Formats: sequence, structure tokens, C-alpha cells
Amino acid sequence: MTTVVGSGALSFEVAEGWGSLPDGMTLKETPDVAVDSKDNVYAFSRGDHGVVVFDRDGNFLKAWGADIFGNAHGICIGPDDAVYCVDNGDHTVRKFSTDGELLMTLGTRDKPSPRFSGDAFNLPTGLAVSNKSGDLFISDGYGNSTIHKYSTDGEHIMSWGEAGIGPGQFVIPHNICTDKDDNVYVADRECHRVQVFDTNGKLLAMWNNIWKPSGIRVGADGNVYVAELIADAYYNDAPNFGHRVTVYDTSGNRVAVLGDAYAGEAAGQFVSPHGICLDSHGDVYVGEVSWTMMGRTLEPPREMRSLQKLVRQG
Repeated sequence: MTTVVGSGALSFEVAEGWGSLPDGMTLKETPDVAVDSKDNVYAFSRGDHGVVVFDRDGNFLKAWGADIFGNAHGICIGPDDAVYCVDNGDHTVRKFSTDGELLMTLGTRDKPSPRFSGDAFNLPTGLAVSNKSGDLFISDGYGNSTIHKYSTDGEHIMSWGEAGIGPGQFVIPHNICTDKDDNVYVADRECHRVQVFDTNGKLLAMWNNIWKPSGIRVGADGNVYVAELIADAYYNDAPNFGHRVTVYDTSGNRVAVLGDAYAGEAAGQFVSPHGICLDSHGDVYVGEVSWTMMGRTLEPPREMRSLQKLVRQG
């Protein structure tokens, strides 16, 4: 029996068991996921293999990046198929080819900027690429409350944002994406909101009442897909506190909820969505930090499912 989440034109079948790995390989957890122009899927994992690549049917293709990353956090693939990996363990952003050849590094490994200085980088979290100019937008992140704008060749252009809960301020700008019109969407996680800017940092809109938005991407359908993290500590077993994907139109109206009222590993459930992307067919891929948020606390601790595919039906 198949499991379907969402409704109407935003209905998705859960592809149970999607993603095969070679014997002995694990993801541990998957903080983010991205898709290239061929609809190959790149899981940025916290296992021993860095970036793990599947075809859209879930067949394992390759893995690269072992022993490179301090702590995998965000991944984004540009229109030219350049793969950007955001490492909040060593405070860098790296650009790779699809085969894992290092092309550019932003930041200095293990040398963070002063906390909340506004300078790049201190525990950066995510990256987005302009569809028009190729400029890079980097959310920075846990140790800064800032968005940085870089040219495609790595030259710093400008930055905006500061710590706070007011308009244009951030409490953990956790992920970032752009749409076809170059609007910039920032998942301001600890403020439970998404803020929308133009490419020069002018605030255009604020969407409130979104539970811990952690991953954010705009689909080809124009909708904004938000991965909502699980609750913390005493509320992990509470219903409706995150552990789902929520879909919004570009005006901030909620149009669909994908998931279950409760966290779990059954079909149609999530544990802790952290990263999200969509392929050219409108299928959704969700990466979860299920080890950090739940698996390590179990008795005995165990790796939980951390990568799911939802196949669009509508």
C-alpha cells in the first residue's frame, strides 16, 4: 500500500526505501541535499564519505569528500552544476565540480571571524546562487547573524543583517534560497519565520509562525518548500511542532503540509527535516538530522533514516 502526503495538485507518494548504499556505507545523517541538471541527487552527509550521489531512482553513483569536511551543513548546486558545500565545522564554503574537484574556497579553514562581527564566516549555514547574475548568497549563521553576497568568482560584494528579532535582523539565518525573480528567502530559524529580501538586502516581506524553518528551496512550480525541524528536548513527542515540510506560495500563504502530526520513521513521517531540494519533475528530497536530534538519545543509540524522496502525483 502506498502512502501519500499533501493533497490535490500538491500530493506526493512516499518512495519508501529510496536510496541504496554499498555494503558498509552509511549516511549517519543528512543535513542537506541538492540536485544537479541531470537530476542526480547529492546527499551532504555526516558519515565517513562526505557527499554521496544517487541517480533519481536511488541507485548509488559515487561518493567524494571523505576527510575534507569539519561538519557538513549546507549544499547547493548552481545553474552551471557547480557544487557548493557549506561547512560549519571549519567555517568555510567550498566550490566543487560534480566529481569532487575543489575549485574555490571562501573563508579560512578553522579561522572563524569574531562572533557576531558581521564578517565572514563564523559557523556558516547555507548558500544560494542567483539565477540571473550567478552571485552567491551565504547565510552566516550560528556565530553571525548576517547574509553575505559574493560574486561568482568569490569577490565579496556586500553583507546585511545583525542579531535581533526585528525586521531584517536574524536569530540563526539557517538556510537561504532564491527564486526566478532573484528574491532572496532566508529561513530565520529561531525566530520561526522566513524573511524575503531583494539582492541588495532590502526587506520585502516577512512570513511568521513557521516552526524552526531549517531548509528552504523554491520549486519549478514557484512554490516555496520549507523543511521544519523537530521540537527540542521535552517537546520532541508533541504533535504539530515541526517534523514536516510546509509549502507556501510566494505571497507567504500556506498551500500544503507534507508529513504527519507526530515525528517518526513510518511512511509519511519525518524525524527532523533540515535540508530540502526538488528535481525537474517536481519530486522532493528531504535530508534530516535524525541522529543529532533523536538517534543518539535512544537506548541504545542508533542511526535513523535521514534521506527521503517524495514523488509528485499532482
